[in-house]
Amino acid sequence: MTIWVLGAMLALGFLLIGAAKVLALPAMRQRAMHLGFSVNAYRRIGLLELAGAGGVLLGLAVPVIGVLAAVGLLLLLGGALSAHVLHRDGLATAAPALIFGAVDAAYLGATITLLH
Repeated sequence: MTIWVLGAMLALGFLLIGAAKVLALPAMRQRAMHLGFSVNAYRRIGLLELAGAGGVLLGLAVPVIGVLAAVGLLLLLGGALSAHVLHRDGLATAAPALIFGAVDAAYLGATITLLH
């Protein structure tokens, strides 16, 4: 049951934020500028987030895909945290990446446990 809740939280979060980036909503355009990304680069990051969300959902049926998706999302989150540190953003700005990182790690751990 826990893996379903974690997977749903992770997928929903990345579906929303990935779609916002792909659609280049005004808040995402501002964030892209702040972090030094072009809108097109931010859209590509959004596409990766959408793919990761899909992989997490598919991973609920095929756990190895969920593991791969979770690892990919952790890499994206690591990049996000690096960008926030580089730009000296405060904890409030970096908090979503930290929170999603924790959820992702929990999902990854639960999925790997399921494989063994």
